[in-house]
Amino acid sequence: MITGKNYIGHQASASGTKVFKTFNPLLNVENDWKFTEASIQEVNEATSLASEAFKTYSKFPGPKKAEFLRAIAYEIDALGEELLDVYTSESGLPKGRAIGERGRTIGQLRAFANHVELGNWVDATIDTAEPERQPIPKVDLRKMNIPLGPVVVFGASNFPLAYSTAGGDTAAALAAGCPVIVKSHPMHAGTGELIASATVKAAKKTGMPNGVFSNLNSSGIEVGQLLVKHPNIKAVGFTGSIVGGRALYDLASQRAEPIPVFAEMGSVNPVILLPKALDNRATDIAKTYAGSITLGTGQFCTNPGLILGIKSEGLTNFANTLAKEIVNIQPTVMLHPNIIGAFEKNKTRALSQTGTQLLAGYKNEVKPNFAKQVVTTVEGDTFLNNSALHQEVFGPYSMVVQCENSSQLEDIISRLEGQLTGTIISDDNELISYSSLVNALQDRVGRIIFNGVPTGVEVCPAMVHGGPYPASTDSRFTAVGVDSIKRWVRPFSYQNWPNELLPDALKNENPIGIFRIVNGKLTKESI
Repeated sequence: MITGKNYIGHQASASGTKVFKTFNPLLNVENDWKFTEASIQEVNEATSLASEAFKTYSKFPGPKKAEFLRAIAYEIDALGEELLDVYTSESGLPKGRAIGERGRTIGQLRAFANHVELGNWVDATIDTAEPERQPIPKVDLRKMNIPLGPVVVFGASNFPLAYSTAGGDTAAALAAGCPVIVKSHPMHAGTGELIASATVKAAKKTGMPNGVFSNLNSSGIEVGQLLVKHPNIKAVGFTGSIVGGRALYDLASQRAEPIPVFAEMGSVNPVILLPKALDNRATDIAKTYAGSITLGTGQFCTNPGLILGIKSEGLTNFANTLAKEIVNIQPTVMLHPNIIGAFEKNKTRALSQTGTQLLAGYKNEVKPNFAKQVVTTVEGDTFLNNSALHQEVFGPYSMVVQCENSSQLEDIISRLEGQLTGTIISDDNELISYSSLVNALQDRVGRIIFNGVPTGVEVCPAMVHGGPYPASTDSRFTAVGVDSIKRWVRPFSYQNWPNELLPDALKNENPIGIFRIVNGKLTKESI
């Protein structure tokens, strides 16, 4: 049941005076629930509890943290239809999407449980002492990853479950041994409260310290700012816009003790169409990309917002087919009036740029909050000379850039801002002739896709969901998959430490049986 309260550790709380409601974009009405924004006192209490909880939770062994993560997954599943109903009421997304995203959320939690239970993620490295070494004896050094401290996670607008309250950032931080305070997204406060209630219930059942998890409501930016500036907070996770992510990054860097902000931000996800592929299957490629551009009303961080090709009959056929197909797709609802307002504003701005031509746009009347998809086109020179055309239009929008030749195409790729993904559509052995283009694209993205679409992010260890700035604030890390745990830890060394006082991962006898690098050799053997 939704109460509208915050979770300050294990307790529900509503001491603030500011209240707000969420919005049903499909029905174009406010939802009935009222949510109380967290007060300064509640922010301070949540951070204090998290700091205290860190002292014990950071020392918990992998199996105990795994028990907690699996319990969260179980309690989320146990929410049943109520969660699905609230999710759809606050997002306008269909029930099938809610079911799929719930499954992904549960799957992520269980994947991290398995990961920390296995224990190899600590990257234990041991270099034993050599007291007889000349001219200087070698000391005993043992290194492993340890958690950073309390983490703030900002709920995402476009994924109310998988990137929000108990989504990937939260699961990874909890797996690492970091207490989490979630700044709930105001558009999905009810969904967030239900997930928070399940998380708190799991924490109590598994004996987690009070403060290992909190969930704070906020309709604006004030609560988030207080959290990022608070000295008890040691890292931040964010998924959203470049403006929002950069603001948090700057705020965190201005602290007396700067902290890392792991923000996954905007991306136009360039798609390169090579000539042979266009000659042989321009129509099929266009149909596929019409579906990808409009999937989920274009509200994915991996939406293909930029399509590039070399001028040819094939590219013309592609553009003409894409124009026909895009307007045959029935428009769907966006997440919130503010989201579609930004879409219309940014779409208009893009269309107003000199040299931009409208290829096609949906023209029929639609219900409130439904987005009319658009595809535009520009010349390669125009795109090169106007950085405003590089900016993301969040929603069902894409731009076809018509390049004069492969050199201009490569030049455009080289000058792009950092992106989450890059896609190459190619036929036969065509790609062999474009190795420099591939290298240029690799320098600009976190993941390269061959003959596919960027929409869809598989949750597995090999996935990289990140990229050069501004796709993310640190291209060395992924926001998806179990390797995302590495954002919330730091390496730490023990020198000449008594064996009996070392963490189990570094003890001579290797009591937890993990893989370690001992004197340069990967082994499970004891020392």
